Formats: sequence, C-alpha cells, structure tokens
Amino acid sequence: MSNDALTGGNEVVLCVDGGQTGTRAQLRCDGVPVAEKSYPGVVNDRPQIPQLAEYVNDALRTFNRPCPTASVGSSGLADDADPAELLSLVRSAGVKHVFLAHDSTTGYLCAVGDEPGVVVAAGTGVVTLAVGTGDVARVDGWGYLIGDAGSGYWIGRAAFDRVMRAHDGRGRATALTGFIEQDFPDLEKAYLELQADEHKVSRIASYARTVAGLATTDPVARAISTEAADELAVAALAGLHRVGQDERPDPAVGMLGQAFRNTVLRERFEELIRGQFTAARIIDASGNGLGGCFAMARLSTDSALRQRVHEAHT
Repeated sequence: MSNDALTGGNEVVLCVDGGQTGTRAQLRCDGVPVAEKSYPGVVNDRPQIPQLAEYVNDALRTFNRPCPTASVGSSGLADDADPAELLSLVRSAGVKHVFLAHDSTTGYLCAVGDEPGVVVAAGTGVVTLAVGTGDVARVDGWGYLIGDAGSGYWIGRAAFDRVMRAHDGRGRATALTGFIEQDFPDLEKAYLELQADEHKVSRIASYARTVAGLATTDPVARAISTEAADELAVAALAGLHRVGQDERPDPAVGMLGQAFRNTVLRERFEELIRGQFTAARIIDASGNGLGGCFAMARLSTDSALRQRVHEAHT
C-alpha cells in the first residue's frame, strides 16, 4: 500500500526545530499542526545527526501516524551535513524523504519567507542569513567559543562578567548581582559549577532574560543590551552588503528569537537599521522555526535558499 493511501492522500510532514536550549518536533497534515512534542536541546560537542534521528524516531512512535517526510532545521549543523545519514537512521520509522538544513535557513523562511532580505535569529546562539536574487551569505553563528555575538549566551556571559567585575572591585555595582547570587550564593565558585555543567551554554544563556528584565532600570544591564543590539545590527548590515541588498532603499530585515524580547535591545537594533535604511521593512517575526521547517519542504527548485538545503530520499 502506498504511503498516500495510508495517510488518506494528505500531505504529512514531521518538522523538527533543533536548538541549543530545546528541540521541538511537530507533525503537520496539509500544513496544519496536529501534534507536537518537546525534547532537550542538541549538544554541539557531539555528532548531531544521531541526536536528531533519535528525536525523529521518538516523535513518530509517539504520534503513531505514517509520515513519509521529515524536514529538520538545527543549530550548529555543519554546512556539509549528510541527509543520507539521517535518512538511514529514520527509514525504519517510515520516513522516505528528508530535508536537512542549518536553522539559519529555517529561521529565515519563518521570518521573511522565500524573498530577498536578511534575518537575524538570536536565541541561545545567533546566526544571520542574508539572501539576494541568487546569492546567500551567512554571518556569524560560529558558536559560543568564537562567535555568536549578541546572542542569549553572549548576553548571559556578559552579565556574569559584569557581576564578577563588581565583586572584584573592577567594575560598577549592578542589580544583576542579586539575581545571580540567588543561584550562586558563593560567587567565587560559580565558574567551577558552570564549567562542569554539560548544559552550561543554555544555562548561561538563560540569564539573558534577567538582563532584559533589568535593562530599563539598571545601567549595566542596559549597556549589555545596547552592546548586543550593536553586534546584531552590524551582522545584519554586513549580510545585506554581501548579497547586494544594501542597494535597495527598503530591504526586508527580520528579527527572530528570544533575544529580541529585550525591549532595549530591539529598539536599539531597529534604530541602527533605520539609520542606514529609513524605509527598511523591519519584521518582528512571530512563530518559530517549525514553520520554517515546513516551508523548507515546499521550497521551489529555483529558490536561492535551495543551495542551503540538503535533501535525500529513497
């Protein structure tokens, strides 16, 4: 019996959005979400494909519905990731067709769709993707060790840095100290606990919410928020330049991710973009990468974004 017969002719797609803080799997039937499940975040210091395959297989067992297509976007995924490896690990669950991409691609599709522009996706990490009429350019997204400027991790780490500077007498006092001391009563042991934590990246990034909450009242938190916005705007402008979209008066500029819930950061980012492009179409994206995963499975063959999508099928 064909897969179409098993599903009643409906288009069934499993969308998986893998992030450093958490992973979500969502089953869509004719584009409509019908089931969803959450998982831990992907760990970037271990091979990603087996982690993603585990989530795909578990989701399909849980949803218990034939699904021929899996469309997966994930943070930290290498540009040469092998979709055939993923397909080999999920074929037994009935998957026959796999789409696989870095989450910069699915984030872009979620925020702007399949049109030229730039999207800054700032969550635990950050990556900026710019798309022109034929070119695609990635800016940053190089991980917490050597990149991700302006990300949730970057903000959270800056909060710890400023708190430790205040503790040492190297920097000004900040209300951030009281919040961090709630979790680390002995500040001088915080670095030991964090270094030993397998999930230290997402844990440190969680303090970006603390910074956002204090950004309007605490000068140190405001400064961190402003510096993060500066980094994100620089990345967006660099991306537009690389794909030739800085020649337009009204480029599409998408903002996606938890970092933009910081009002001070978001307003500063918009100010910097409009300083260069007064008519810029700034899009405060709703939704999440799951919508982008579904859109990726429907990309036209002539889309510039196709060069960022890996595909395998039986």
